[in-house]
Amino acid sequence: MRWCGSSKHSPGAECNWCDRSVNLYFRLLLLTLRTRLTSSRRGRGTSLWDEARTPFRVAPTDLDPLRHVNNGKYLSLLDLGRYDLLTRSGFWRAASERGWYAVVAAQTITYKRSLTLGQRFVLRTRVLGMDERSVYMEQTFVRRDTVIARAVVQARFLHRDGGHVSPAELLAITGPAPRDLTVPSWVREWADAVRISSSPR
Repeated sequence: MRWCGSSKHSPGAECNWCDRSVNLYFRLLLLTLRTRLTSSRRGRGTSLWDEARTPFRVAPTDLDPLRHVNNGKYLSLLDLGRYDLLTRSGFWRAASERGWYAVVAAQTITYKRSLTLGQRFVLRTRVLGMDERSVYMEQTFVRRDTVIARAVVQARFLHRDGGHVSPAELLAITGPAPRDLTVPSWVREWADAVRISSSPR
């Protein structure tokens, strides 16, 4: 563990944020390089409607004082899993060319087991379905065929000049979906339950 000399921290204050940020960007760089290599070898990327399987290994900066992966770290890894699916499918580039960008509207995660230093695991990311405003993804952390944690993410694609990207616009890039994209009822109920108003009470 290193100490941060930034003026944002008091002298001698332990700075986990710095190490974790470097770790996140390093993983992002490795992921980008791997995606380019595998895409060039295969000649085509993964479809947006496929499942992306992103391998990881627990690093020291992933751990909390109890020596297992910090709960918040899982959320950062979810970002990388979605990035992997979007880039390998070619959707990221196509969306960027159109001035689209993605945001997370809501997410929920359930933890079942812990991950500790050095353990390898895979993050599986797939699209559950979509409605007029959102794309819903399921992301599952798996180690040796055992589920560690599972998350559901409500994401939205937005135009930089305002407004959300419609399903028709998405399908114009990906082509027809090979399966039903109706959002499961329990996911709709969850999204409705956690929706918040713009006005504070």
